[in-house]
Amino acid sequence: MVQLLKVHGSQNKFFILDQTELANQLSQDELVELAKHITDPQSGLLDGADGLLVIDRSDHPNVLGSMQVINTDGSIASMCGNGLRTVSRYLSDKYHQDAFKVQTQDSDLDVHRETELAPNVPTFSVEISPVTFNKESLPFQNLGTDTLIDQEVPQFAKGLKFTAIAVPNPHLISFVTDDVMRSDTLGNLGTMLNHPNDYFTDGVNVSFAQILDKNSLFVRTFERGVGFTNACGTGMSATSLAFCLNHPQMADFEQTISVYNPGGMVKTRVHDNDGTYQIDLIGNATFTHKVDLPEADLHDNDLSHAQISDTGEQAAYLDFVKGLQNQNV
Repeated sequence: MVQLLKVHGSQNKFFILDQTELANQLSQDELVELAKHITDPQSGLLDGADGLLVIDRSDHPNVLGSMQVINTDGSIASMCGNGLRTVSRYLSDKYHQDAFKVQTQDSDLDVHRETELAPNVPTFSVEISPVTFNKESLPFQNLGTDTLIDQEVPQFAKGLKFTAIAVPNPHLISFVTDDVMRSDTLGNLGTMLNHPNDYFTDGVNVSFAQILDKNSLFVRTFERGVGFTNACGTGMSATSLAFCLNHPQMADFEQTISVYNPGGMVKTRVHDNDGTYQIDLIGNATFTHKVDLPEADLHDNDLSHAQISDTGEQAAYLDFVKGLQNQNV
């Protein structure tokens, strides 16, 4: 039998598969088909998820393991901040280390166990980098600029200003009013830019943010390859950087920023090293279920024999979220 985990960071939900525990590892095609099946809300397990996180060995020096992120549509994401927190906890528990590096598609990132956000809510900090603004990194075209920082783009939405940042996932960010946040604008724009379009040819994650207070934000994201999610870790990180750059009177570099989202809250810290930026993303790493099934079934993409057990951790996370709601956030 093989054990997968159902996990979440800020209610951004995933399944974790550790390839190093298999007698015969799944091929890339098998992984993609498994991801599309297991995350499907109807035919998958536990009402689906936002992606599959695949752990494997790394041959990089001083790196504990690698993470691949497969979205619900089978596409590969270069990074996932919420997912990386859960993978970091898994590796930390497995190897009894509290600070190490994890290999992602574009870079090896520092991670470490943090003080719990709330009782029985395991918490990890993960590095979000590298950060770039140039159009080739995102990529975008036909916007009449090489970088897009706090600029109006009438083709996207009238009256809104946008910032484009790769972390390395591509993100398009706008700070909006409550009325705009509650409108259909984010869904319409996210859908447009993640179908064939003249601007972001590879698609883009689109985040709308409301400034709540000094060093405090609410962020909602339409995620490339997924759609609306409860939270997007790299989206909240990129938005925190845009907050510091575009609203310096309300946001401070090197200070903790509270970022609320539909799934809860994380904290970020944005570092400015002479114009080179890095973000710390700090939040929960909750394991909600264990899923045991025969290894042969994974290769056959057969979930019918899965044995599921509840870890009991979700109750503590929901108590944490209830506490946020009691603060009228």
